[in-house]
Amino acid sequence: MRVMVFVKATEDSEAGMKPSPELSQMFVDMGRFNEELVAAGIMVAGDGLRPSSSGKRVAFDGPSRTVIDGPFAETRELVAGYWLWEVRDMDEAVEWVKRCPNPMFGPSEIEIRPLYEAEDFADLIPPEAAAIHDGVGETLARR
Repeated sequence: MRVMVFVKATEDSEAGMKPSPELSQMFVDMGRFNEELVAAGIMVAGDGLRPSSSGKRVAFDGPSRTVIDGPFAETRELVAGYWLWEVRDMDEAVEWVKRCPNPMFGPSEIEIRPLYEAEDFADLIPPEAAAIHDGVGETLARR
């Protein structure tokens, strides 16, 4: 099963990274954890995200599109980083997250969400859409 693992933002992460010995050690610890994930065949992708002040949102309402500049409110609902993992089940994902070094200074939170797989929509997706989806997947796999 594939899961998206979100490192939730904090006020500190939204303020941006400032050089410090603690930050340097955090990068080392997280790098070692990432090496473990890769060696175990768990990690597919992952990275940190810049603060929401660097981002934009696009709001949809029918044909209308509205661009909203960051920063965004509700820091606790923002994402500061992510991993894409391939695990046996949710229990394995939880066990890996428990081994993760604290991704932030002070209290922090990591959220784990399973991804939809094509078979989850087998009864809903028309053959034409399934063929398009498969083609996109094949193109991405060749990259």
